[in-house]
Amino acid sequence: MVNGSKVIEFEVSKAAQYAALAAAGFDVPRTVVVAGREDLKRRALEFPAPFITKHNQGGKGLGVRRFDSHREFDSYVDGPEFEEPADGITLLQEFVQTAEPFITRAEFVGGEFVYAVRVDTSEGSFELCPAEACAVPGQAAPGQVSLDQGFAPAACEIPGTGAGETLASTLFAKRDDITAGHPLIVRLRAFLADQGIEVAGVEFFETADGRLIPYDINTNTNYNPDVEAATGNAAATALAGFLGRELESRYATASV
Repeated sequence: MVNGSKVIEFEVSKAAQYAALAAAGFDVPRTVVVAGREDLKRRALEFPAPFITKHNQGGKGLGVRRFDSHREFDSYVDGPEFEEPADGITLLQEFVQTAEPFITRAEFVGGEFVYAVRVDTSEGSFELCPAEACAVPGQAAPGQVSLDQGFAPAACEIPGTGAGETLASTLFAKRDDITAGHPLIVRLRAFLADQGIEVAGVEFFETADGRLIPYDINTNTNYNPDVEAATGNAAATALAGFLGRELESRYATASV
């Protein structure tokens, strides 16, 4: 198996990812994990406003909302707009500001760094999935965080596109300044190896106050075709080569 069931379980729990990253010494967003609704309002008092919420099992901005006061949050929790998470777990999280309107996604294949992608978030709400199918047109849902308000580490829809249009080709570009020797990449490579993660896209951002924060580990990663076409080191090619070597290794073992 490549990655495997343990890694898939890791993929669908942001709380598990933050705990593992923090245990390995990474700076992660300050987060409180809350099961159910009952304790949400009390635990939210541990954060100064503004703060955000997100679903533990997320994707495409599920449950990502900014709250500028605890009164606003209390009304949301008690009201009909409250979004029940799939696993019943809501994350309360500090609200952080990026130094510039972009995040970075580092791609690893076979445990090795391939390249890093700069994801432009200047349009406001944003979709971090690099595949064309993820560039969904339409406005962000009410309450979802936009970049003029700051940054919430989650994937959201892209505003400002017409029917049938996408921003896939303009949002993603290879970051040549992020190499295999970058200190964060070196640490992430070791972290993935410790976790048994062979293929992943790790998203991180640089904050206005100088923090470098990994916040999402995608173990069912995919690749942007424009970035792939612009590099001589395509991640899809690296993945095919890695899987081919794995297959050859299995056949060689079976034939002995």
